[in-house]
Amino acid sequence: MKNIYTVTQVNAYIRNMFTQDFMLRSVLVKGEVSNCKYHSSGHIYFTLKDDRGTIACVMFAGSRGGLKFRLQEGQQVVASGSVDVYERDGRYQLYARQIWLDGMGFLYERFEQLKRSLQEQGLFAPEYKRPIPRFIRTLGVVTAPTGAAVRDIINIASRRNPYVQIILYPAIVQGEQAPASIVNGIRALEAFGVDVMIVGRGGGSIEDLWAFNEEAVAQAIFDCSVPIISAVGHETDTTIADYVADLRAPTPSAGAELAVYDYGLMQARLDELQTALFAKMRRRVETYRKEAQHFGVRLMYLSPAGQIREKRNSLVQMEERLSDRMAARLRENRHRLLLATEKMKGLSPLEKLNRGFSHVADAEGRTLTDVNRIRPGDLITVHMKNGRIIAQVEKKEEWQWQTNR
Repeated sequence: MKNIYTVTQVNAYIRNMFTQDFMLRSVLVKGEVSNCKYHSSGHIYFTLKDDRGTIACVMFAGSRGGLKFRLQEGQQVVASGSVDVYERDGRYQLYARQIWLDGMGFLYERFEQLKRSLQEQGLFAPEYKRPIPRFIRTLGVVTAPTGAAVRDIINIASRRNPYVQIILYPAIVQGEQAPASIVNGIRALEAFGVDVMIVGRGGGSIEDLWAFNEEAVAQAIFDCSVPIISAVGHETDTTIADYVADLRAPTPSAGAELAVYDYGLMQARLDELQTALFAKMRRRVETYRKEAQHFGVRLMYLSPAGQIREKRNSLVQMEERLSDRMAARLRENRHRLLLATEKMKGLSPLEKLNRGFSHVADAEGRTLTDVNRIRPGDLITVHMKNGRIIAQVEKKEEWQWQTNR
């Protein structure tokens, strides 16, 4: 009797066969979208069909980051993913990881080929990248004259620095005429002499952004002597212009921020530096003032005028000391003189005479102190306070004075 299998076993076997088929692990499927449903979980369920068949498809929420547009009925798309069996229902389906509108696969191939070619030519080499000036006066913008991109660039640049002049070249950024228009815009703004240039546009599909993947635009960016910021699409969009440009901005708004320095931040920084500079200057001036005062005091003593003043003060002090010493010496000598005067008064003959004493001298004027030196009949002179008497000695008597001991 033949083996009997359950439905689950059969479905598992078929799923295992799909799993072992290498081609089904990564396949590109082209078709028209139908029965498209966006589930609340974030998953997208749809069917791809052509004139002979259909295939069920699902794109899980985790893979939707690579979807650049909203999937709708009737769209011709190319889905990349794997084919597998959903065992519970017993049906196979395509698990899509990426979806492009029909024709985008060819554009991606062109993109990769041009990217490789330009990279080999050295257009992406970092040594050719020019630095973006930090402070600019004129900003050139090559983009469409209408749309959110130009408004965002003007608003952000004007807010960051109202003194920057914005020169807009109204270019065609989509369609067959776009590459030539963008190239003309780059050359025109280069001839005008802007300080830096933003080349870009808002977001869109790869077809919408394709003008920035053209070789002519890449060559014009590379040849331009003015630093160029590429600002094409959204952050996830990448074009050839991004690789060639001197700097890539994820969005036009970010391009304006990269090109124009924030005047408010600069003014705040300048105010901060000014405050610090003034404080440092005040401290330095105060230090120099103290040093000047110190040197001034030294100069007063070391300068000729200061030396003269110092010597004059010293002379005045010495004069005062000399006067004091002279006055003291005079007082001392005057006192000694008074003592000597009094002593002399006590020894003065006139003073003795005034007291009733007399001075007796012989005829030759010699003082007589001894009666033995004179004889009766000799002439003597008796001096008194108001005159003298010349007398003749009649007799003399001799005696001895008794002194108390």
